[in-house]
Amino acid sequence: MTRGLAIVGYGKMGRMIERLAPEYGFEVRAKFCGQGNAGARALTSQALAGVDVAVEFTRPDVATANLQRLAEAGVAMVCGTTRWYSGLEPLKKTIGENGSGLVWGANFSVGLNLFREVVAEAARRFAREESYGAWGWEIHHAAKKDAPSGTLLALAEEMKRNGYAREISLSANRAGAVPGTHEIGFDSMEDTITIRHTARGREGFARGALRAAQWVIGKKGVHEFREILSELA
Repeated sequence: MTRGLAIVGYGKMGRMIERLAPEYGFEVRAKFCGQGNAGARALTSQALAGVDVAVEFTRPDVATANLQRLAEAGVAMVCGTTRWYSGLEPLKKTIGENGSGLVWGANFSVGLNLFREVVAEAARRFAREESYGAWGWEIHHAAKKDAPSGTLLALAEEMKRNGYAREISLSANRAGAVPGTHEIGFDSMEDTITIRHTARGREGFARGALRAAQWVIGKKGVHEFREILSELA
């Protein structure tokens, strides 16, 4: 059965999602871009007719308004925008009142989220070894505005939650057309250990978002992408 998909944010990721959507049983029934959706005003019940789920990849300054309007319309949501999370708690209330569901994440690459588990385990082990310092580094294309990326910040938080209490030096570069590389390292007088994830393109992120979109239809409440990986088709 074909499901209706709305794309909120029609940039490079939005266009990639549109191209891949039929492979996941979706028909794109609505597209919303920044110029025509100021203040989320275009996200009306009429414009969202026939939409089962919306995928939102925009900017942190507009994401919360978009998600609030989608939740009020009872539309299931997948959000790949980062750094909007101060709006998550009030959004949970709206989602609860309207019976919709949301999957959010700093990164929708399946491989990156498995990499995050590897980083968590490494942090647990190196936390006990006082001689090792830690760093995190990432590089993305020149057009990416936030630095460090939301993903690198999430990796650092993961390390802290898993016991690495010492300083983690973070740095970022922006150049060319790099889709995204994230590196975590541990260094001592004796040796250096480096763990790295390199994306080959945007396709992995788009496929992860579409798998999340399949999953969230009919679900209620707020779910983080990495927590539902084992349940995805």
